[in-house]
Amino acid sequence: MRVFTNVHNYICLMTNIVGIIPSRYASTRFPAKPLVDIAGKSMIQRVYEQASKASSISDVIVATDDQRIFDHVEGFGGTVIMTSSEHQSGTDRCAEVLSKLNNIDVVINIQGDEPFIEPEQIDQLSACFENPNTQIATLIKKIENEEDLLSDTVVKVNRTDSNGAIYFSRKPFHALNESYKHIGIYAYRAKTLKIISQLPQSANELAERLEQLRWLDNGFKIQLAETEHESNSVDTPEDLQRLLRSRNL
Repeated sequence: MRVFTNVHNYICLMTNIVGIIPSRYASTRFPAKPLVDIAGKSMIQRVYEQASKASSISDVIVATDDQRIFDHVEGFGGTVIMTSSEHQSGTDRCAEVLSKLNNIDVVINIQGDEPFIEPEQIDQLSACFENPNTQIATLIKKIENEEDLLSDTVVKVNRTDSNGAIYFSRKPFHALNESYKHIGIYAYRAKTLKIISQLPQSANELAERLEQLRWLDNGFKIQLAETEHESNSVDTPEDLQRLLRSRNL
């Protein structure tokens, strides 16, 4: 018999929330990135194991289009589903997996290049769906240095007083006080995911190269939750080396 230690855990488990990790083998900046070794385990295995520690989700599934990743995930005992190679985004890959599942209320799109993602970040997103009006949720973190504020690779967020997203941009911000950056993990109510995966790209999305602007442009609301944890995504071999040094691995 499972004992619920708090109301939050009980509510989350009454809602069927699944974590999906989109994982592609091909990458122009870091080929075979999901299978790279990180202190004895592959990157995708580390992401999977960290995500599985989240108390709010019922299952973790890797969504891939590559047989090598599929076989590797099965090899370490993970759940994996083969998906189309035609998808343009992780959101689209998550939508295909959702179409193969039953009785799912919420999908959390977990980045496959975050080997040390904090499980509590996943639980934070799950908690956003305790509000029945939440359609999409994502994380933000307060910007604490001017370098991030002015960088065109750091995605900044304009928000409402009630923590709803107004706009996302790669453009430099010029006010450090109360500025926030986007931490790239998304959650969607299942019925919302089915709709947004069919939407055409919008002008703002194409200008900023940010798919979440397509959702805002089509009238969907994005709830924001603030995290204290940095994103440790690995885009290049150099990113991986920096991450390993920071963790003494």
